[in-house]
Amino acid sequence: MDANPTLDQLQVFLAVAESGSFSAASRALNRSQSVVSYTIANLEAQLEVTLFERSGARQPKLTEEGRAMLVDARRIVADLQVMRARAKSIKQGLEAELTIAISTMVPTGAVVMALREFGGHFPSVSLNLNVGELGMVMDMVASGRAAIGIGGALFKKDDTLVADRIGHSFMLPVAAPDHPLALLGRPLTVADVRDETQLVVTDTSGITAGRDFNVLSYKVWRVSDIGTKHHLVRGGLGWGGLPASLVRDDLRSGDLVKLDLDAYEQGEYPLYALHKAANPPGPAARWLIDTFTEKLSMCPNHEHFTASLMSDVPAPYVEAAE
Repeated sequence: MDANPTLDQLQVFLAVAESGSFSAASRALNRSQSVVSYTIANLEAQLEVTLFERSGARQPKLTEEGRAMLVDARRIVADLQVMRARAKSIKQGLEAELTIAISTMVPTGAVVMALREFGGHFPSVSLNLNVGELGMVMDMVASGRAAIGIGGALFKKDDTLVADRIGHSFMLPVAAPDHPLALLGRPLTVADVRDETQLVVTDTSGITAGRDFNVLSYKVWRVSDIGTKHHLVRGGLGWGGLPASLVRDDLRSGDLVKLDLDAYEQGEYPLYALHKAANPPGPAARWLIDTFTEKLSMCPNHEHFTASLMSDVPAPYVEAAE
């Protein structure tokens, strides 16, 4: 008789392969280690291949056959998730409540416009809005605490998430006009900024623990949120990168100045709509993703952003959606 592995067996196989041990998989699956080992043994018997090398090693190691089966197992589980998601979408009605997570990198103007329209289209849907830094969006969606997320970089591979790019933003290095770096009046080098306090936002989600982005100074002050960082930079307590949309008015008024610092990465920062593969967006969530896609499609690039700063009357969509 042909082997017919169950979905449960394949999920246990993936858990062991991805966690690196039977004990870690048992904790992740909330099962005893003996049950996990028994499930793998049954799967190997059905497939008539050895999936893990166990002798002489502290941790199980995938065999060559196991690595080949791992590819198939991932595909099968993913296909079943898609099937479940499609069935759920077919029978799903309008959500009574929607929880979303939005990155501080998403332009505030776009958020306000999208949510204003959302309230008009779905007056009966209660909305829970979470706004945060760095890995918060991915963490909330992956853990199921948010149905959808609108945010930036995917800091780790997660096959359970669907990520569609829907726009971009970018960071600018800025300082108060009386800050020593601003007073130099010339292009800055890394040596110029090394001894000046740089303000950096910490990632409370823990996803990016041990990783720093665009940190160039030896002296670093870490803050919990982008709003606090914005106020401290404006107050002259240090320099740092802030979303272009957040500092547009400050740059136009002269309360902040953009630092000419090539060493600071200022490339476009992709923005994604995230949801769990096994939990497809309902009607209201799908509408919100489509609306954010529309608003964020208007985001300018560096050239257009600079031009809007020099214009007395910026284009309204650029002003709202940058």
